[in-house]
Amino acid sequence: MNPKLQALYGLKFHPFRDAPTDALLCTPPIDAFCRRLEFSLADGGFAMVTGDPGSGKSAALRILASRLQKRSDLSVGVIERPLGRASDFYRELGEVFGVQMPNHNRWGGFKALRSRWSEHIASSLCRPVLIIDEAQEMLANVFTELRLLASKELDARALLCIVFAGDARLPERLRSEDLLPLGSRIRRRLKFEPASREELLACLDHLLDCAGAPQLMTSELKATLAEHAAGNYRVMMNLGDELLAVAAERELPRLDDKLYLDVFAPPAPQARAGSKRR
Repeated sequence: MNPKLQALYGLKFHPFRDAPTDALLCTPPIDAFCRRLEFSLADGGFAMVTGDPGSGKSAALRILASRLQKRSDLSVGVIERPLGRASDFYRELGEVFGVQMPNHNRWGGFKALRSRWSEHIASSLCRPVLIIDEAQEMLANVFTELRLLASKELDARALLCIVFAGDARLPERLRSEDLLPLGSRIRRRLKFEPASREELLACLDHLLDCAGAPQLMTSELKATLAEHAAGNYRVMMNLGDELLAVAAERELPRLDDKLYLDVFAPPAPQARAGSKRR
């Protein structure tokens, strides 16, 4: 964080960029989804988080991963770039779960991963968890490989608990004929809708309080940001980030509506040079 922000406002962290996971607001829907997933760790299977960009998916995944990683008996892997071919995906899985993958031998990798997961289940009775962000970008054959990789005993047992996260394209893809066998196996779902004004305000208040600067913004400015964010958390964070940067540059003691108008109000139309002849 910029030292000037800390000196001016006493911030523990930048509230609109890279907030620590424990400062994120765990809303009731996120908490309920995490609890349902934790309840099903012994059985495994597939779950899905969907929503428009900026709707809160990444925050939900960070909260989920943090809660799961606190368990000593659980192995949690996260994949943030699922764009490669099946061979690339296997190599990334091997790195995430600490499995040495044989070169140019997908069958060997298939067996090695399943063996590692089976050992984990035998020792902890919990399925390892794999979280895949931006899953709408995955190739169809990689989805299929993962479905086969995670099932055992003719699909009677699941070796993994897999959480897909993506935008509206993800559920649409999983309804396609090729991927319906996977789409029909989604057990737990969390769908983000545009946030209400009250939800945006609650998020903003929570972040500022955790950052140690609850009085950084006037209540009127908070309401203005919530109303102009179009139900999108990321839009609100970007607005707040720009205002904070300008306020720090001007060394303002507090952010208010006047600053918002200075920064975001459209420029007044300029008068024409000269006048028209009559």
